[in-house]
Parts: sequence; C-alpha cells; structure tokens
Amino acid sequence: MALDGTSMAQDPRPHAVIIGSGFGGLAAAIRLGARGWRVTVLEKLDAPGGRAYVFRQDGFTFDAGPTIITAPYLLEELWSMAGGRLADDVDLRELEPFYFIRFDDGTVMRCSADLDATRDEVRRIAPEDLAGFDRFIAASERIYSIAFEKLADQPFHRFGTLLKAAPDMIRLQGYRTVFSKVSDYFTNPKLRVAFSFHPLLIGGNPLTTTAYYCLIAHLERKHRVHYAMGGMGALVQGMAGLIARLGGTVRCNAEVARIEVEGGRATGVTLASGERVDADIVVSNADVAWTYSRLLGHHPRRRWTDRRIARARYSMSLFVWYFGTKRCYEDVYHHTMVLGPRYQELLTDIFSRKRLAEDFSLYLHRPSASDPSLAPEGCDAFYVLAPVPHLGSGTDWAVQAEPYRAAIQKRLEETVLPGLGEALVTSRIMTPQDFRDRLLSVNGSAFALEPQLFQSAWFRPHNVSEEVANLFLVGAGTHPGAGVPGVISSAKILDQVVPAGRDWVFSGQPAAR
Repeated sequence: MALDGTSMAQDPRPHAVIIGSGFGGLAAAIRLGARGWRVTVLEKLDAPGGRAYVFRQDGFTFDAGPTIITAPYLLEELWSMAGGRLADDVDLRELEPFYFIRFDDGTVMRCSADLDATRDEVRRIAPEDLAGFDRFIAASERIYSIAFEKLADQPFHRFGTLLKAAPDMIRLQGYRTVFSKVSDYFTNPKLRVAFSFHPLLIGGNPLTTTAYYCLIAHLERKHRVHYAMGGMGALVQGMAGLIARLGGTVRCNAEVARIEVEGGRATGVTLASGERVDADIVVSNADVAWTYSRLLGHHPRRRWTDRRIARARYSMSLFVWYFGTKRCYEDVYHHTMVLGPRYQELLTDIFSRKRLAEDFSLYLHRPSASDPSLAPEGCDAFYVLAPVPHLGSGTDWAVQAEPYRAAIQKRLEETVLPGLGEALVTSRIMTPQDFRDRLLSVNGSAFALEPQLFQSAWFRPHNVSEEVANLFLVGAGTHPGAGVPGVISSAKILDQVVPAGRDWVFSGQPAAR
C-alpha cells in the first residue's frame, strides 16, 4: 500500500509527488495526470491555491493573491487534456476596459483592448505621444511573438537553447529595461508610467526589468483581461476537480519538510509530520529558493548553493489589506490603479534602498463590482495592494502593519473611497512576514526571484533541476517566471522534459512503492 493510500496493484502508474498547490502545481498535476502519471499534490495550507488562497470572513470572500486572467487559452488547454471544457466548470467574464489608472493629480486613464479608445485616451492626456503609442503597440507585439509565443513554454536547462534564442533576444533589446524602452515612445510622464508599470504585476522593477516584459501590453490586448465569477478560488476548485477526475489526489495540511535523494535521484519527500511519501519524480511548486535551501538543504549543491541563494535578487513583497464595507461604491471600477506622487523614486525606495516609504501607489480591487456574490447584499468587497520592500528592509511588520494600513485607508478616503472609515465592517491584512511564514517564501518575496535579464531564461533556476535527477520545478521562481500565464506555462514545459507515464514504465524506471 502506497503512503497516499493507493494500492499499487490497483494503480500501477508511476507516481509523481507535487509540492504545493499554487497554479503551477495544479497545472503540473493536471498535465502529468493526463499523461499517465499517478499524482499526489501536497499542500501546507488547509486548502489548495497557494498564493491564490481564499479568505472568507463575515460574509465576504477575498481572493488572497491573483485577481486577473490574461491568457485563458492556457486554462482551456488544461481542461481539454482532462477531457472537459473550461466553460463547464468556470465562468470567465471579460472586463472592458481592463482597468482605470488614477494619477496623483486626479487624471483618470481608461485602459482598453480597443485601440481606438486607447488612442483617444492618449490624445486626451498627451496628443504629442499618439504616434509613439502606435509604435509602442507594434513593438509590444513583436516582443510577444518571440518572448512569449515561442519561448515561454520552452525549457531553458540547456545552454544551447539560450544560444539559439540569443539573436532574437538581442534584436528585441532585452538588455534594456522596460522603463527605458517605453521612454523611447512616450515623452509624457503619465504615459511613461501607464505603459511601464506592468512588471510590478510579476514582481519586477520597471527600472531594471528586462524590456521583454513590454510584451504584456500586447498580451492584454490579444487575450483580454478576464475575471472568474466566484473569484480565483472558483478556478482553483475547478483545477482541483480535474486532478481528481484524472485519478490524482490533493492532500492539504501536508507540509513537505525534505526532498529525499538516493543515488543522486529524488525518490520522494518527508512531511513535517515525519511521514515519508515515495515517488518516481518530484515536482516542486514551492518557492524555488526555499526548495534548494531548505527542502534540499541536506544535499550537496553545485549551482544553487546557500551563498548563491543569499546573493540572488528577490522581487519586492506586498502589503495587502482585505476589507468589506456596508455600502456600495458604485463609482469605483473593478480594477483601479491609485498612483502616488512619485514613480521612479518610489521604485528605488522599494527595490534598491529597501525603505518603507511614506507614500505609495496602490492597486484597488473591487470584485463585487462584477460579482455581488462575494459580499453581503448592499455591501462591497475590496482588497488594496501596495508594493513594499521584502524582508531585507528590516521592517518590523508587527509594529508597522497597522500604521501602514491606516495610512492606506486615509489615502483611499482622500481619493476614491470617501467615508471609508465609517463604512468598514470587516478587515484583515497580509504583510511580507506572512509571505515568509505562511507561504514559505525566502525574504518574504511575493514573486520569487526578480525578473532581471540575468535572472531570466537560462539564468533562472531551471525547470529540470541542476542539482538532483528526477526533480522538476514549476512556478514563479523558474522559467518563464511569475504571473498566472507564466506559472501555467512552466507546467507546460513538463510535457517536454518528463516522459508520459507509460514511457516512464517502459524505460525500465522502477515505480515508487
């Protein structure tokens, strides 16, 4: 009898253990299950989702992390592999416009898939940049066609893959930063912000992130911005349902403490409880630095040593305030960026100085604008997110959390949510310390390694572990990187580097017992 309760006589498929049930882990479990593997997903928390966990309190439902879907075809592909249809399990709604950007002086820009509508917005704010906008959109499409369509789901564990891609990568000026490239097309400071902030959605600093991420503008326009009715938790539950349909298991309250290695191969995991779960392969959707420094801390490592992990550059973290109001703010859109007075200086404080600044730029999410089921009748559900330095800043969040939350509340009251203090009926927060303690993210980073040029593609931890055979990585810390499309694409790479279950058995590899 296998330790996940499945008799090998009943299920002779080779066994894959997946550490973590974020979107990368769930997608990996679906793909492996569809390709003939017996899959066990092990999740530390009491419910699946990882960063896409769901908080429920006082009649409100709050998505803990991701809130938008920008490449639904990747999800449709997973459902198709499992013999189903995405639309049968998840109700995706397209949002048009995508989001509003409120600048510090009160100017509001509507960001849309409609190029003519966006041209009108550019013309209203800075008519002199209209020609630059058209050139930028064309450049974004060129970058997307290479960096996303051709390379996002390709494994980069062989140096030859990098050499093959290098001419295109150089031609697309990946050595430049997002902000510098955007500045080639726009002279107006507001438009430079509006078209360069996107790396923050995946943990990157627009001032240092490779210009490849200019592709996000085209990604949004091509595949649109969507919302899952019921919140992202509905998508998590749908994916967990596919795993079960394929004969897999998701075990919650099952924290992995160690990846077991025998003869240079991953052979299973040991849980914090002491239980051993044997496996033919191990797929880690855990934070990549945690995987190597803690789960493989007992094993000699050649590349991802403790020293290299300590010297790597990590993404910023997040301060997230989830709250509900006893009134509806009908004038507030589903997604709104509430920008502060500084941009480049604030980014420098967050990423370089690692200083908790007094001002901030905010992402305000009002899902009840589209989905009233997330709040009691006559109420609104919100979360507001502020990028902040990771724990390398030394900030004592036990002391700073409430003053920081209060400052955000004051800013929202002054801008888009008048009377917020009197309307509040429920509240909770997440700080960088929660990313460290709850999600086991090194430095409390919200998006793993920062997506700089020399921490991308071949330079990023590989999907095929460099340290241990039969260990594979998915999620934000490996190729292609963070964000829902990125982590789901990382699972797609497994199709190329892990044989189908039947081929694994016929190759003479012993099935775990």
